[in-house]
Amino acid sequence: MRVRFGECTLDTLSRELLREGTPVHLTGKAFRVLEVLIENRPNAVSKDKLQDQVWPDVFVSEANLTSLVTELRSGLGDDARRPTFIRTIYGFGYAFCCDVVETASIPAASKRSGVSRYRLLWGRREIVLTEGENILGRGAESVERLDRDTVSRRHARVVIAGGTVTIEDLGSKNGTYLHGQPVEAASPLADGDQIWLGSVPLTLRLLAEPDSTATKSRARR
Repeated sequence: MRVRFGECTLDTLSRELLREGTPVHLTGKAFRVLEVLIENRPNAVSKDKLQDQVWPDVFVSEANLTSLVTELRSGLGDDARRPTFIRTIYGFGYAFCCDVVETASIPAASKRSGVSRYRLLWGRREIVLTEGENILGRGAESVERLDRDTVSRRHARVVIAGGTVTIEDLGSKNGTYLHGQPVEAASPLADGDQIWLGSVPLTLRLLAEPDSTATKSRARR
């Protein structure tokens, strides 16, 4: 999804928020709050639903969500008392209140068509990744269900945009790790990188381009 509102542009595939053409740094969880609010516009979204989307399978206090909304307003240049983008519905939740214009973006990887060179190796299994967004987890929306206790329903996402591959944790209970370090924001991936979803190891592989087939002439007898 790529949308424009006010002086901002949000691209959920490249995981970018631009304000007057300048990138705005947001934590992964704040980005997810904005994503959910825009997806549900103009309807109000309850605090319970937002907490479920941002921290699946984890109980957190309401103060955590308030802190993320404050971070968003700061990044967007919004004023809680006179909101342009995010309206507070006291005792309930929040709503995105600005007009949004949808623009062209890279299609999500929900249609598993065409040939892809990207794979995640899990033991002897190969998980095919395609251009756009690839959800990893135990849920039905995952590109392939990773049915393990340490993996959340929506654990992480891998985004392929052109020749760039990134991974982001989606508020999982047991974390996403790259090079032994927790993934806090969208992080670039390269061929051979090992990722851990909880206790599940995955290795990214980029298949080589197949050589063109040469025509072999048949010798006459």
